Amino acid sequence: GALSVPRRHTSYFSQTEYRVHELNKRLQQRTEESDNCWWDSFATEFFEDDATLTLTFCLEDGPKRYTIGRTLIPRYFRSIFEGGVTELYFHMKHTKESFHNTSITLDCEQCTMVTHHGKPMFTKVAQQIVCTEGRLILEFMYDDYMRIKSWHMAVRAHKELIPRNVVGDAHTFTSTRSWILEQLTKNITRQGITNSTLNYLRLCVILEPMQELMSRHKAYALSPRDCLKTTLFQKWQRMVAPPGKRDTQRPANKRRKRKGSNSGGAANNAPPVPSKKRSPGPNFSLASQDVMVVGEPSLMGGEFGDEDERLITRLENTQYDAANSLEHDNHGGFHADSPMTGPNSWNVDRGGPQGNTPSSQDSEKKSPAVSQ
Repeated sequence: GALSVPRRHTSYFSQTEYRVHELNKRLQQRTEESDNCWWDSFATEFFEDDATLTLTFCLEDGPKRYTIGRTLIPRYFRSIFEGGVTELYFHMKHTKESFHNTSITLDCEQCTMVTHHGKPMFTKVAQQIVCTEGRLILEFMYDDYMRIKSWHMAVRAHKELIPRNVVGDAHTFTSTRSWILEQLTKNITRQGITNSTLNYLRLCVILEPMQELMSRHKAYALSPRDCLKTTLFQKWQRMVAPPGKRDTQRPANKRRKRKGSNSGGAANNAPPVPSKKRSPGPNFSLASQDVMVVGEPSLMGGEFGDEDERLITRLENTQYDAANSLEHDNHGGFHADSPMTGPNSWNVDRGGPQGNTPSSQDSEKKSPAVSQ
């Protein structure tokens, strides 16, 4: 019979874990010559434009929590390597995935951030390894790019590992033995985070609220004082505006609104009116006319409210009677039984001559119609 070939068990590797694996590979490609452009492309590849990164840990003076936005994320990873780290990768065990409408959440209770530290100052240690243990929660957008929208690392503990041969070599130096051992007992990180990264996170507390000011200055070339004024004014507008008003105001202004269309429903049943322009009669009222509302243009991203809307109306000479002009021009195509005809308020003597009489000249001046 045929020999049965044992099949290898295919290990399950989710798409979110593969993205973390790609992130580790990209960090390994970093060199000493990697500049800001390299870190910006790194953040663009793995993080959404509105992504946030949160770190929580506990120091000697109490618990700390830092949250930075997308523009500050590249500098955060760069600060890790500026603190003497030569290699960085994340190792995850027992991950859990949860699917949502537009995102996938990867929850790892046993995540270890491993950093390899080079030769520190005043010691003869060739390399130290720091393992920062904690819980890592990543929220990926469920699309073709699978970029990170939210990064949350909660640090629980950390370990600093020193090679055994370095401790053995310290005993061979009799003159500097105590000094070297004292240096080896000192931690090179605080809760697994280097001093350069801690200083940068403290600086981000100031930089994060200023992102809007800096982006406005870059876009409009305004002075810092003007940027602050416009930003505060827009924030004040959002606070004063009723809830939900900003969401409903903008779509309503995209198309002109016609008010009073229901009140003029009786006029819709009237016979068709000739295309010639005529003025409203003496009983003209705004309630029976169509009123159009036009939205105000936006200023620096802000929007105006209903109290700033302007009413556009059409007002013409109310003392002018259009029926007189229509009867006067009856010979041009209108009949006597036309719905446009009415009582002649000017009492023009039709039997008189149509020459240059004062009454005929008067009516011709006041009538906008053109004689045929």
